[in-house]
Amino acid sequence: MPGDQDDVARVRAVPAGERVEDDGHDLQEEHVHVRREHEDAGRRRVQAAFGEGEQRVGEEIGVSPWLEVTQERIDLFAKAIDDPQWIHVDRERARNSPFGTTIAHGFLTLSLLSHLVERTFSFADRKMGVNYGLNKVRFTAPVPSGSRIRARFTLAKYEKLDGGVQVTWNVTVEREGSDKPAMVAEWLGRHYY
Repeated sequence: MPGDQDDVARVRAVPAGERVEDDGHDLQEEHVHVRREHEDAGRRRVQAAFGEGEQRVGEEIGVSPWLEVTQERIDLFAKAIDDPQWIHVDRERARNSPFGTTIAHGFLTLSLLSHLVERTFSFADRKMGVNYGLNKVRFTAPVPSGSRIRARFTLAKYEKLDGGVQVTWNVTVEREGSDKPAMVAEWLGRHYY
């Protein structure tokens, strides 16, 4: 049966999109475990396939590379959502704030999850992925301009759908040099194959 432990033992790591034949079986099309960590333009990504998730619920599956949250990014986000609050865009005034500098919008940090997940995982057999929503989110610490953040993805739930899967991630966004996470979220995504 595709996806059972015998199939897993026969799978070897392959580049994204490459098909593997083993005893005449196309393993990628059978949706067995095809997982590999590899370097992609200097960043570590986890390659995942359709059938892998059920066995990994409760595990941390990947950690994104660090991403700098620049003042330019904050300013562009403020313009895009029409929220030019001084704590985000006025460097002079923000120097006298409790943070000593401008900080990213909480929703900017949240919106970066899509970028961070794409930099963390490579879904070789996925046709489309969509955000399905959030069950909860908390902005637990500020992200000052110039900070670097990364996301840790733990698979909380894996549900099969017609033509795909729905995954629930427990996500922790860390800020480099801080013991406290900047954000924690329970995020749902749908992947179609």
